[in-house]
Amino acid sequence: QSCNQGEADKLNVHIVPHTHDDVGWLKTVDQYYYGANSSIAWAGVQYILDTVVQQLSVDPTRRFIYVEVAFFSRWWREQNTEVQQEVKRLVQEGRLEFILGGWSMNDEAATHYNAIIDQMTLGLRFLNDTFGPCARPRVAWQIDPFGHSREQASLFAQMGFDGLFFGRLDYQDKETREMKLKMEEIWRGSQSLHHPEADLFTGLNENGYNPPAGFCFDAYCKDDPIMDDPTLEDNNVKQKVDDFISAAHKQAKHFRTNHIMMTMGSDFQYSNAKAWFKNLDKLMKYVNSAVRYKNCFFLWSVKSDDFFPYADAPHQFWTGYFTSRPGLKGYVRESNKYLQVCNQLETVAHLRSGMKSNLRTSKSNVLRAAMGVAQHHDAVSGTSKQHVANDYAKRLYIGNHRVAFKTFYNLVKNCLFLQGGRHCKDVISSVITEGSSNLTFCDYMNITLCDFTQNSNRFTAVVYNPLARAVSKYIRIPVDCTPSYIFVVIELVTGARLTTQLVPVSEATESVRRNRGNANCELVFLAKLPALGYNSFSIEKYKSSATNKRLFTPKGKVVNPSDDITISNEFYSVNFNRNSGLMDSIVNIESGIKIPVHQDMLWYNGSMGNNASKQQSGAYIFRPNSSTPFHCSNDGKVKLSVLTGSNPLVQEVYQKFSDWAYQVVRLYKGIKHIEVEWTVGPIPVKDQWGKEVISRYETNIDSNGYFYTDANGREVLERKKNYRPTWKLNQTEPVAGNYYPVNSRIYIRDAHVQLTVLTDRSQGGSSLSSGALELMVHRRLLGEDSKGVAEPLNETGQFGDGLITRGKHWLLLDTVTSSAKQHRLLGEEAFMSPLVPHQADSWFNLDLALFFLIQSFIVNPLPPNIHLLTLATTNSGELLVRLEHQFAKHDDDVLSQPVTVSLKGLIKNFEVKIVDELLLGGNALKNTINRLQW
Repeated sequence: QSCNQGEADKLNVHIVPHTHDDVGWLKTVDQYYYGANSSIAWAGVQYILDTVVQQLSVDPTRRFIYVEVAFFSRWWREQNTEVQQEVKRLVQEGRLEFILGGWSMNDEAATHYNAIIDQMTLGLRFLNDTFGPCARPRVAWQIDPFGHSREQASLFAQMGFDGLFFGRLDYQDKETREMKLKMEEIWRGSQSLHHPEADLFTGLNENGYNPPAGFCFDAYCKDDPIMDDPTLEDNNVKQKVDDFISAAHKQAKHFRTNHIMMTMGSDFQYSNAKAWFKNLDKLMKYVNSAVRYKNCFFLWSVKSDDFFPYADAPHQFWTGYFTSRPGLKGYVRESNKYLQVCNQLETVAHLRSGMKSNLRTSKSNVLRAAMGVAQHHDAVSGTSKQHVANDYAKRLYIGNHRVAFKTFYNLVKNCLFLQGGRHCKDVISSVITEGSSNLTFCDYMNITLCDFTQNSNRFTAVVYNPLARAVSKYIRIPVDCTPSYIFVVIELVTGARLTTQLVPVSEATESVRRNRGNANCELVFLAKLPALGYNSFSIEKYKSSATNKRLFTPKGKVVNPSDDITISNEFYSVNFNRNSGLMDSIVNIESGIKIPVHQDMLWYNGSMGNNASKQQSGAYIFRPNSSTPFHCSNDGKVKLSVLTGSNPLVQEVYQKFSDWAYQVVRLYKGIKHIEVEWTVGPIPVKDQWGKEVISRYETNIDSNGYFYTDANGREVLERKKNYRPTWKLNQTEPVAGNYYPVNSRIYIRDAHVQLTVLTDRSQGGSSLSSGALELMVHRRLLGEDSKGVAEPLNETGQFGDGLITRGKHWLLLDTVTSSAKQHRLLGEEAFMSPLVPHQADSWFNLDLALFFLIQSFIVNPLPPNIHLLTLATTNSGELLVRLEHQFAKHDDDVLSQPVTVSLKGLIKNFEVKIVDELLLGGNALKNTINRLQW
């Protein structure tokens, strides 16, 4: 009701006062809020909100929009009751309007949809709880992310938004849209959801998010204010009016309606809101005799692809940030798993204990807020200054260790043992206390580093499965496997001794660990895990002797082969060429498919500028100085070794490309995929060449220039080399201009065969020739791309040299018709892998053994095509449940079909009395919202 509808026969120019407050970028979140570290930038969000509220209160005609709830919620908590009541009045009057409403303005390339939903929910529910339904944002406002995802549009539509506005799109795309009057359109965000469920009206801002030239009135701006005293020589009213009308006419030529928007504000502006509002008042007063404009009827165009990749000029493709700071990207993904586990276990604990849940006081809020900040478009994107990236990681660490791990611990303390009666609790109280170190989480399991497991003679591994379906997962635990020791693993629920295998620590791991830890083996066993529950395993180390030879644990040995190598299991066979050291071919045993697969690790030389353009590679920009990459191995050959001996569970091949680039290729017994673990760093730069490291797969698949990438972990989009679906591309960068964000998977295919590579974090990827795929895994650059961060992307590691990063790719080779089933299910398992804390057995006895057995928290496991995305609790103690069908419309003949799930029999110890369907953001009942129909 507060909207100014304008006049039908005039050009209506909507003045939108706003501030864009990055939740960290050049300064940390705290520094931006308080205005600290002014040597980098003068910006203080607390002062912005202080003065904006004051100026809105002065004049009832003034309005303002605000976005970042991470900042606003902090400011709100600091205000007295009088100020809070005034803000509530402004919100009710529609003069202080919240748009977007997320904890941050999230990135759209490197973010997973699960984390996007969570960070939006955190902000939206704060607004709803604080101000009521009048504060519910109707407009999404993604003015600064560097490219835009179709899945993001789908999520916004399902959150009840009526429209989306953003500021950045490819310069060639923008020129085309301005000419064809396509600055506004309907974005069809999903190929699977029924229209218009995922349709979103989308508008592109003419000036990004800045005011037109000459009309910036912030204290940091150099534009003249409006000087309107007619007795003064410097009176500039006529010039300002003429300039504004000229800018309005110019902008109006690019839009189909007689309504245009002028964004009046920019980065961290309005710290002196009085200057802005005073000049805007004058501007509107003097311009409001605007020219007449004829209205017309029109049809909106419909877009079904996305806005990647983004370039703001020739040779300036913002595709480097798809991979920048791979360590942080991996940590964000891992922390999301901890948050989901934390949500689940808090809910289970509250249901079992009868305690009321409260989201505001929940310990998981620390991690929830840290994850919300981490989704910001300068956080997980990797485009902040180094000290800010460190701050993002620190916040996640605090959330993980002080919250997520404690939640798991407290579930053991307060929940699992409640069913054991008083006796059990009495026993537990003497051995488990708050902050106890009995339950141990090891941060560095990915590099075989865990002092607890290495030095313990007996302990219990409690393996928690956050998926709502049963899975079997191989567990790898660092141990000391000197010849005098043997190991036994017992599944406690059955008492069965499990098959185990000892795998020597690889040269790659030793190069990463250096002087930390000395575990020389990983103990491998298969854990069968119930749906949304845990299984427990006793692990005991024995001194070898004549009396316990029957306990022998097979241990392999790494040797250099004299011939080609083939490893295989029931599903795959992988061949390696002894001479080159590279993967040579893959066979899918079930389908009979055999294709050559040549996989190599290479690097592009990051450009420092050349005759075509002075543009350099940097945190944002990917610009190789040549389309031909270099080999990570100096002579083009790779040192090859293989695990020999009795290998009942896993076979491994080790590749050393150089002292800073390694791979391990694995096949596990009974597992339908190939695992490739890559270790890269410290990337050498003494030659003064910045390097962008890729993993490339070359096959004989006739992909004909087409390849496929996912959007934020959900639906998949078709890509084509040197092509954009809605405008004609003038390609200036044949490599960087064909890179796309790969959040979870990329694949190529022909009429029959498909090769899919899944990732454990967001990366940039492409197919630059038929049958080839490549993924950028790491980058270290000496130049600076002049996009604002003002420092090279030159991360250092713990030992002072370049950052070392380790990650995984999972390979699937199958028929086109069978591939979706495999990559959808594997993607879910990789994203929500088990959590494995360890418990000392020094206090273990028969009474307690009963409670470390297998346990599931749901009544009926979900079918494989349904994913339990969210199991959490609200402020009022209700359960917030999100179920998603994770197969797209045409993925699979069977698994893409509709499925019926009973909520009544889903969660144990929970009686369903009322079910309300909410918007995806959880902030309003779905049946009360009527989105605008376009």
